[in-house]
Amino acid sequence: MGNVASEGVHDSPYAQTVTPTKGSSSRSEEPVRPRPANAYALARKKYLAGERIDLGQMADELGINRVTLYRWVGTRDGLILEVIWRLTEQTLNQEWQKVIDLQGPRVPALLVGFLRASWSHPGGRHFLMTENERLMRLTTIASNGYQPRFLAAVRYYLSLDIEAGRVSSNIGLDDLAFVCVRIAESYQYRPTIDQSPFDGDVAERVLTALLSG
Repeated sequence: MGNVASEGVHDSPYAQTVTPTKGSSSRSEEPVRPRPANAYALARKKYLAGERIDLGQMADELGINRVTLYRWVGTRDGLILEVIWRLTEQTLNQEWQKVIDLQGPRVPALLVGFLRASWSHPGGRHFLMTENERLMRLTTIASNGYQPRFLAAVRYYLSLDIEAGRVSSNIGLDDLAFVCVRIAESYQYRPTIDQSPFDGDVAERVLTALLSG
């Protein structure tokens, strides 16, 4: 899995982005026509600001009709998942750079770093608090598209730890990645599962115990 290029000059994928909206132009006589990328950028901006992603409102802001927007992004759930996945991919890449020189298994710190980034950003935290059950359903069911990509990413980072001799387990790589993902998700969505708050320290201890053999 290759590195993901950062967007703009921001250090964090959770930094705000500037999105051209209706009426934006490089020259007043040549208005910029919105494109699908503008829709995704606007959805990301709203997600990070903790605003509701409403396709009708977005169409108005972009200066396009709703049919065009739906053709570009599909459903609201699909758009939210794509925004979340792009942030997930960038955050995992960024967190990996932070843990790459740690001793022992690095995946526990990687996954907990990702979880903490999600919970620490005001916009991400807002969605996790207000739509936790919805996000759990969207991100943990394979047919929605997010789960296979997240699982593949964790499998990749686990393979690096195994190849480096940092993890030794009788569990196959595919199953080990699946268990790590499920543990991480269990702590991400504890507010829905048992109404407990997110606890990154406990999540890291559990993952470390699993991968330390």
